[in-house]
Amino acid sequence: MAKKINKQEKALRNSARGACCTVRMTGVCNFQTETVVLAHLNGAGIGAKHDGIFGAFACSNCHAWLDFGYVRTHTKQQRDYEHYRAMHETQQHWFDSGLLVVKC
Repeated sequence: MAKKINKQEKALRNSARGACCTVRMTGVCNFQTETVVLAHLNGAGIGAKHDGIFGAFACSNCHAWLDFGYVRTHTKQQRDYEHYRAMHETQQHWFDSGLLVVKC
C-alpha cells in the first residue's frame, strides 16, 4: 500500500522544483535546476522513505549517485556525509524561506 502524502510533505517536495542542487558532487552534478527533486535520506526500511524533512535538493545525477552510484568511488559513510551536508543546507533554505518554522 502506498504511503499517503500529507500537505506538509508535498510542500517540501514541491519546494525542490527549480531549486539549486545542494548535493553538488564534484564530477557528478549536472547543475540543472529543472532536474532537481527532494532526495530522501536512506535507512527507513525497504520500500519506505524518511519524511521529507530528512531530504536534500538533488539534481538527477546527484540523486542517482546517492541511490547507487557512490559505490564505484566512495564509501557509504562518505555518501552519508554528503547527504547530511546537503540536507542541512536544504533545511536552512526552508528556514530562510519560511517553509520550516520553529514554534516556541
